[in-house]
Amino acid sequence: MKRMLVLIGFAVALAGGSSKGQEAQDGRTSVDLTIYNQNISLIREERSLGLSKGKSKVIIPDIPATIDGTSLHFLSLTDPGAVKVLEQNYQYDLVHQGKLLEKYIGKQVEFVRMNEETKKEYTVSGKLLSTGYSAQPVYGGAPNYSHTGGMVAEVGGKIEINPSGRLVLPSLPEGLILKPQLEWLVENSREGKHKTEISYMASQLSWTCNYVALLDKSDSKVDMTGWVTIVNGCGTSFDNAGLKLVAGDVNIVQDQFRKGRGGAIAMEMSDGAPQFSQSELFEYKLYSLQRRTDIKNNETKQIELVSGRNVSAKKVFIYDGIADQWRYWVNNYSYRSQGSYGQQSNPKVGVFVTFRNDAKSGLGIPLPKGKVRVYKRDDDGKEQFIGEDEIDHTPKDEELRLYLGNAFDIVGERAQKDFKSISSGKVVEETIEIKVRNHKKEAVEVMVYEHPWRWSEWEITASNQKWEKVDQSTIRFPVKIAQDGEAVIQYTIRYSW
Repeated sequence: MKRMLVLIGFAVALAGGSSKGQEAQDGRTSVDLTIYNQNISLIREERSLGLSKGKSKVIIPDIPATIDGTSLHFLSLTDPGAVKVLEQNYQYDLVHQGKLLEKYIGKQVEFVRMNEETKKEYTVSGKLLSTGYSAQPVYGGAPNYSHTGGMVAEVGGKIEINPSGRLVLPSLPEGLILKPQLEWLVENSREGKHKTEISYMASQLSWTCNYVALLDKSDSKVDMTGWVTIVNGCGTSFDNAGLKLVAGDVNIVQDQFRKGRGGAIAMEMSDGAPQFSQSELFEYKLYSLQRRTDIKNNETKQIELVSGRNVSAKKVFIYDGIADQWRYWVNNYSYRSQGSYGQQSNPKVGVFVTFRNDAKSGLGIPLPKGKVRVYKRDDDGKEQFIGEDEIDHTPKDEELRLYLGNAFDIVGERAQKDFKSISSGKVVEETIEIKVRNHKKEAVEVMVYEHPWRWSEWEITASNQKWEKVDQSTIRFPVKIAQDGEAVIQYTIRYSW
């Protein structure tokens, strides 16, 4: 079945221009974007508007399809007191084949067909009965159209399904537009050109941060580069735009914005100098691009944010042997005297890489939250992926700890060796034994974590290894294990209530 071609006569002039009583305006003269890492952005435009004296309707074109109309702020920089917006309409009833055909249901249309013998075109008239499209309503926006079947038309007194030929429509129906736009009712006391400022919030223009780290052969140095990824799916492009990025946990009412995703990817490499300057904004961090840039619609753009070389790093092994269920049992009186709980053992030993975000390392700026992918060169000098983790917003001079996976050659084992309930159930004693075996070709240090979870009042009454209290529900045993060796930790803990 051939897809039908829809020809729209006289459509362009009607869609892009103004109707009677409306003044269509030129595009923006400058634009600045502040993008938040919560799928929203603040857009500030300057436009030159030619305004009549008194009341008039003004069309503002090239507006994002995801604008939050309630956030708009308008000001005439030429004469702030002269211009006032009385009404505002956000028009997003865009041209779509399904929507266009809906306007002609029950009306006469024309089909241009080909005479196979003469090879000449001829035209037949018919009444459109069905479009072949289905509209799915979308809360707060235009409906989504999907193709559900063939078009149906009455031609020459007969019903034709998927009628042949090109469907020709006489004009673009009133109300349909080519791009989203604002229609204002403006009251103006100073006729002529006005330099104006327009600000508003929009969604589907967002940014995230992603990092790439390369660990050296000795696992003691790391090179890390941070990339800003900007996704523009708001429905319009911004040329020669100023760009600022805000990192931080800004409180946003999320339901007012719709999520989106961009298309093509554009990457902008650094020439060595930092591309962003960092400053403070309230309790957040502001990153300003030191040049202007183009952000196209349906585009994903990447710009280098930060780069550090030969950052001092350390590989850390951590064994947290008790299963994660302790987090649900902690301080719960129903479980505190039941000896069968807390016996589950996790054999995996996690491997982490830690380093500091300081100026000495070549970093030293607040790092926005994001995913860190870590690579290391193999014996052939080829980069290989060895794990990834996510970091939260990290101030300067703080330590980053990346969980990359579990060690293959180090194994943990945790067992409950004894359990006693004494003093009419008011005191519980428990003995735990932990074994960590090292099958690597070199000695390692493993940090063994334990969690006194049965009750808030506890004390270690015996231990064969040195330990330290991290917090009320965490203790730590640092142990060194020789090549092909084993470390054994045994301690007794007493709970009372």
